[in-house]
Amino acid sequence: MSRNARIASVVAVARAVRLAVRPGGPSVGERANSVPRMIRATFSGQYAGVSKGRLLMMLAAAGYLVSPLDLIPEGILPLVGLADDALVLSWLATQLVEETEAFLEWEKSGVSASSGAGTGAAFPGGGTGAGTTGGAGRANGSSRSAASQTVPGDVVH
Repeated sequence: MSRNARIASVVAVARAVRLAVRPGGPSVGERANSVPRMIRATFSGQYAGVSKGRLLMMLAAAGYLVSPLDLIPEGILPLVGLADDALVLSWLATQLVEETEAFLEWEKSGVSASSGAGTGAAFPGGGTGAGTTGGAGRANGSSRSAASQTVPGDVVH
């Protein structure tokens, strides 16, 4: 992994931690309870804030973490074996925090597919999830408004 990729990964995890623990934000329980609703809304086409592919990648990451089979077994290379699990866990936790944050904002705004279809209202900030990457960018090319990506302490340019 390149130095820039490692730095970007650490920054993403730090941003997710700040987002998850900010005062007045959703609790862990609220986030956990929103995951099944987010999955249903995504697969029914009501919510366009996360792709089906990203949801499937998150499911695969969770399966990898609980599976007794491992890409790099801890018994053979203890430190490296734990490191691959830690990388997958940090990616999954970051994705869950970011995706549930956006979904809970979407739910709170009351935007539905019928009222927002084609109007760019799939995200609370008005972005449709396609086009340019806002702020730090996302692996699937979607964007969110700067307001929905920033948390106290972030510097916005």
